[in-house]
Amino acid sequence: MKTVVFDLDGTLADTSGDLLAAANACFRDLGHGDVLGPGDALTAFHGGRAMLRLGFSRLGAGGEAEVDAAYPRLLAAYAAAIDVHTRLYPGAVEAVEALRRAGFAVSICTNKPEGLAEELTRRLGIRDLFGALVGADTLPTRKPDVAPYVAAVERVGGVVAQSMLVGDTETDRQTARNAGVPVALVTFGPEGAGVARLAPEALLDHYDDLPALAARLLAGRG
Repeated sequence: MKTVVFDLDGTLADTSGDLLAAANACFRDLGHGDVLGPGDALTAFHGGRAMLRLGFSRLGAGGEAEVDAAYPRLLAAYAAAIDVHTRLYPGAVEAVEALRRAGFAVSICTNKPEGLAEELTRRLGIRDLFGALVGADTLPTRKPDVAPYVAAVERVGGVVAQSMLVGDTETDRQTARNAGVPVALVTFGPEGAGVARLAPEALLDHYDDLPALAARLLAGRG
């Protein structure tokens, strides 16, 4: 079965506002003010530890031990306010529904912890659209390691050779390369059209274009 695997943060939804708010709540709890701002959205999409590293670097303090110690605090702040600012990108739901009608299997492979990803997708009303969700801690490894991607394909009855990834970052580009599958990178995510530098098999400017793009990229595969 042909399968389309989606990243979550920065691909299906703009989660940057809630991620940055959680990081700032963590820094305030540690006795600092708000350290990160809207211009740090790209860092937010690289995960909680990336935000903590950036914040601590601006404060002139904190190594990996401090990042590790603060990370659970950030996760707790994020879990408490996971969908205040988060919004699905226009057309995402309709594109996934169109893929399903066309016979594609669809799943999510994200570097967000599985429990948080499950909760967020439920709150956004999209969890039932996807046959499987593989998070950062579902398996011992995370993207760009190929194992989570393979699991996201196989858990919906697909085969890797007939699959593709939709993402927004270099991590997604490398994951697809490691799996030997095409990737479409969205140009409405945190890096915008700059993702073209990663030479993906396709750029996705709007979700309206995804069903035809997926049919083209997977034609003749497998």
